[in-house]
Amino acid sequence: MPVVTLPDGSQREYPAPLTIAAVASSIGAGLAKAALAGKVDDTLVDLSYLIERDIHLAIVTEKDPEALEVIRHSCAHLLAYAVKELYPQAQVTIGPVVENGFYYDFAYTKSFTPEDLILIEKKMYELAKLDEPVVRSVMPRESAITYFEGLGEHYKAELIASIAQGEEVSLYAQGRFTDLCRGPHIPSTGKLKVFKLMKLAGAYWRGDSKNAMLQRIYGTAWIKKEDQEAHLHMLAEAEKRDHRKLGKQLDLFHFQEEAPGLIFWHPKGWSIWQQVEQYMRKIYQDHGYQEVKAPQILDRSLWEKSGHWENYQEHMFTTESENRTYALKPMNCPGHVLIFNSGLHSYRDLPLRFGEFGQCVRNEPSGALHGLMRVRGFTQDDGHIFCTENQIQAEVTAFDRVVRSVYQDFGFTEVMVKLALRPEKRVGSDLVWDKAEEALRSAMLLSGEPWEELPGEGAFYGPKIEYHLKDSIGRSWQCGTIQVDFSMPTRLGAEYVADDNTRKAPVMLHRAIVGSLERFIGILIENHAGAMPLWLAPSQAIVMNISENSAAYAQQVVQILKKQGFRVSADLRNEKITYKIRDHALQKIPYLVVVGDKERDSNLVAVRARGGADLGPMSIEAFEKRLQEEISKKVSSSSQGSAVVE
Repeated sequence: MPVVTLPDGSQREYPAPLTIAAVASSIGAGLAKAALAGKVDDTLVDLSYLIERDIHLAIVTEKDPEALEVIRHSCAHLLAYAVKELYPQAQVTIGPVVENGFYYDFAYTKSFTPEDLILIEKKMYELAKLDEPVVRSVMPRESAITYFEGLGEHYKAELIASIAQGEEVSLYAQGRFTDLCRGPHIPSTGKLKVFKLMKLAGAYWRGDSKNAMLQRIYGTAWIKKEDQEAHLHMLAEAEKRDHRKLGKQLDLFHFQEEAPGLIFWHPKGWSIWQQVEQYMRKIYQDHGYQEVKAPQILDRSLWEKSGHWENYQEHMFTTESENRTYALKPMNCPGHVLIFNSGLHSYRDLPLRFGEFGQCVRNEPSGALHGLMRVRGFTQDDGHIFCTENQIQAEVTAFDRVVRSVYQDFGFTEVMVKLALRPEKRVGSDLVWDKAEEALRSAMLLSGEPWEELPGEGAFYGPKIEYHLKDSIGRSWQCGTIQVDFSMPTRLGAEYVADDNTRKAPVMLHRAIVGSLERFIGILIENHAGAMPLWLAPSQAIVMNISENSAAYAQQVVQILKKQGFRVSADLRNEKITYKIRDHALQKIPYLVVVGDKERDSNLVAVRARGGADLGPMSIEAFEKRLQEEISKKVSSSSQGSAVVE
């Protein structure tokens, strides 16, 4: 007689084994109708799951966060069903859940088109309306191989053949379509009501370029129609804000095949880069960091000692000279330890804070490269704090305050914190990891801010706190981090003289605020839709003359503003003023300054703010004051990411 314990702590005893669906019915007809899946002892299962022992059970409905995963998983299989109905010769392969949706890979001789997606999506809705039951069955491995081979589904047969001999495999049938799957699934297709096919892509079978190229169909699925509409709106906004398009439109940077994953910065883009770097350099100076510079290329022996060669080698570029092997640094930390080791330090010197705008190179797969967001060469605002165990909490707490104020200056007000814990592949004992993880937890408690824990996602050398920023259209970006490392200082022989005159290894805190400057600039471009805040804008104002008579005055205004440190230039082209205004508005210049005979004679300037606001005539001094005040505030209302994207 199984006893079922529900989330509210209540218990129900049943005289015989029964399904989760039957439990839901025993509780109420409403719950039975709303049920999508079950959660048995924290494991998601089908409603058909047979309860034969005492369990903890939660009935999953649309109100639960797990519902989306089940719906998206089931949508992937509905997609495969629809494709087989329309294109019987297509072979099905795999169809997992991904962020915000799902995909399914197909082997088919003809190429799917956007028009095909419309037909497939229509068929999916037709099949969903039939409300066909989704039925789970179990089959011996060898029988399942024979079954799918008989259907001509050779990829499915290959997948099953990779399962250990003697094991049973689970199949799910809906209507005329049966698929291999672990589950769980919704009880019937009628539960799938809000979905949309998004795009086509290519994908190698099992991710191996030696295998056949498959056709991947991506889709998104939601519980509520308004949620899907919000998601599609966000995607449309993201498309408009794509930093790669804006980088070309605004003449900021480019990429080319001669240097894959490496950036060619143009003057305007490099200006933004410099502003970010100089801002972060001031943060270093204000918070007790000494700026250092370590070599780009270091001997293999160092990377072996640090643990990188064993745990990170596939991401490192190597070179040889005079029978020695070197690696271009993917991280700055070993170099900073060597700088620490170059002199003898006392406990009185700690905490010792080093900072570097360190240029790193990582051998990223070409398929993973993505504009500024994923590159092979990048610069980190990298800092390392050498301290005692007793100083960890204070340093992490101080860093937390600094990192939040920096994000505020860049226009990010929503910050989520995550604590990434020990991964399977790591260096150091469990005792050391226990100490490191507890130190970070204690520091976060002192901060008073909430956090989420991520088991298994720490760096190989230590746990870390991650800072995730939410941008103007609701996307989350992981940027800052601080990591506790008890291992690397010991592995590389770092020591200080303790107060009892003994030698001890310092604790090393790895920290970055913006992380990769290149990636952060990509995030900034998309957050602000290319309309950079005045303090970051490569060109803060353009002075335009109406006629030749006012050209000399326009140049005079430019020189006055330049002497005050503003990034200003003149447009003296023999074009209509309306044309020049439109041209520079498309370049998202914060301020457009127009001068004609009237302004020249009155020693004034006519000013337009980005977005079309006409500020009218004002003195040069008044305009200077406006610029200075806006720069001091960092992010102004005229340059928020909510600005209209043209």
